[in-house]
Amino acid sequence: MQQSSKNVLTAWLAGKSVESVLDAPSGDGWLQKALPPSAQIDGIDLYEDSKQGYRRFWRHDLDRGLPADAGQYDLVAICEGIEHVGNPLLLLRDAHAHLNPGAILAVTTPSVWYPQSRLQYLYKGFFPSFPPLGGKVVPGTHMHITPWCYPWLWTYLKLAGFEQIELLAEPELTGKHLHERLLALPARWWCRRKLRKARNDEEREFWTTCATDTALLGRHMIVVARKPMA
Repeated sequence: MQQSSKNVLTAWLAGKSVESVLDAPSGDGWLQKALPPSAQIDGIDLYEDSKQGYRRFWRHDLDRGLPADAGQYDLVAICEGIEHVGNPLLLLRDAHAHLNPGAILAVTTPSVWYPQSRLQYLYKGFFPSFPPLGGKVVPGTHMHITPWCYPWLWTYLKLAGFEQIELLAEPELTGKHLHERLLALPARWWCRRKLRKARNDEEREFWTTCATDTALLGRHMIVVARKPMA
């Protein structure tokens, strides 16, 4: 996860009440270092049994969801993890179950919706960063197996029970070249046509986000959502 993405997420979290946090997966522990010292942070990793600075820690495979004995949290952060998971809906539903009412889920992952990614899929059949794995699949290893774009992730979050889904802008990882914008025009026009035909506020908000530079040109996504209050 690039530093610019970390900065965007921590800036968004600033001032929000996140006293209890689950960092799943914990990676290099950057989130634990970025949050205020008062935050009580638990962590999960596929390869490590413990990590300095975390209150509780599990060595656990997120393909099986979250640990049954995990607590209730103000924030569950799935940073650079959901693309490695074959059962993402199970993971998201478990995150929902372990959040306090009104609490926050943050998901970061590569996006495959930008124009060059679409073109690569057209002629190769595989997205960038999601290569063919024939002869390379070893359970428990570090593999990108589930590609994501904003519409797909939005759908999974809704299925898991989340609301107030928001895609955060990442200017440094959004295409700036003219050819990228030209290649994105057909998708942008299509999203805007769908927006004009939207029948309710949720549909309008969805297509408005889909038509943004962040969704269409971004190589990376930071998506935040909330568990309903009741």
